[in-house]
Amino acid sequence: MTVGIVLVSHSAALARATADVAGALSGPDVLLEPAGGTDDGGMGTSIELIRSAVTKADAGDGVLILMDMGSSVLTAKTLQADLEDADLEEDGGEPTVRLADAPFVEGAVAAAVLASTGADLEAVAQSAEQAWSMRKL
Repeated sequence: MTVGIVLVSHSAALARATADVAGALSGPDVLLEPAGGTDDGGMGTSIELIRSAVTKADAGDGVLILMDMGSSVLTAKTLQADLEDADLEEDGGEPTVRLADAPFVEGAVAAAVLASTGADLEAVAQSAEQAWSMRKL
């Protein structure tokens, strides 16, 4: 099993493209799920799309969520709180979810590559967050 990764963007196309790039570099064993746009295909975020992506990405080792900006962070935080509340009520039925404070594309790639090695959720999250220091020049 590996840590699953959910990519939350205001744009469905950006979320899919980032999943494609990270998946190409990490290999087929990492569950990368895009959750971009609104329920009706518009620009924005949807808690239900994120919830569905978390369910698909959960293989039992936890799910890391990376967000692009603004309301995607608030929506992901709301979902995380909802899952934690449900977990307390149902004795462990919900996946462990960790949010990463990371650059979207670089963080997704770093997380996916480390997840492909079988690293745990916290290590995968730290890898994504360390992507802030990836210099280009």
